[in-house]
Amino acid sequence: MSDNRLAPCFDRLEKSGRTALVAFLVIGEPSVEDSLECAKAALDAGADILELGVPFSDPTADGPVIAAASFRAIQHGGSLPAALEVATALRRHSQAPLVLFTYVNPILAFGETRLPAAAKAAGIDGILFVDLPPEEGAELRAGVAREGLSVIPLVAPTTGREREPRVIAGASGFVYYVSVTGVTGSRQAPLGDAGRDAAALRARSKLPVVVGFGIRTPEQAREVAQAGVNGIVVGTEVVRVIAEAPDRAGRVKAVAELVGKLRRGLDAP
Repeated sequence: MSDNRLAPCFDRLEKSGRTALVAFLVIGEPSVEDSLECAKAALDAGADILELGVPFSDPTADGPVIAAASFRAIQHGGSLPAALEVATALRRHSQAPLVLFTYVNPILAFGETRLPAAAKAAGIDGILFVDLPPEEGAELRAGVAREGLSVIPLVAPTTGREREPRVIAGASGFVYYVSVTGVTGSRQAPLGDAGRDAAALRARSKLPVVVGFGIRTPEQAREVAQAGVNGIVVGTEVVRVIAEAPDRAGRVKAVAELVGKLRRGLDAP
């Protein structure tokens, strides 16, 4: 029997009529220790799933807030090994699903044959390869699957129906639907349309679908959730409140307050 936590999490939430709240953090911003404490705060405040972002020097999918945080995180010890260390520590605190959010270069530096077993040992449930096309990385994907981890695909408005089956082939856990053609934190994301498109994708893929990029407020989260998606991802706003807080206590408080507001927004009748 698989001990992957993603499917049971979505099953529980669907049975209770709730939408998954996925929180994203950049590991190492402003320190690895701060990332751990902020991750705990997010879970305690109501996040259902955490995305542990591996900082990378050329984060092409990320807007200025997350890109700047990634640059700082690299200077402060953020890395793929640090993300695995944070996951290991979180497992002593929570059994919530953990997703490793990473570009390919950090994996190559770490060792693509080493990663699946190391991620499994750290308590990771799924891996999202931001810039790995479905035509590439067959050995890496196979290793991840052998360890019982989920490969989580990104589907964008520009993916197209012809390419979509190839993108989601072999996926499990959930599908991440990008709300806008652009980078994270986009302020003009057509969230209502994105929610409806994601709900349709759910029917085609037979997997839970979460929507990310451009969701900042409880009202926006609620708007997307009402379309019938399984979850929403908030990243840029979490990263922003961490960056703007003056100290660790302030960062933990800011994350808890933001996630709490988002949770209440999603759960409101």
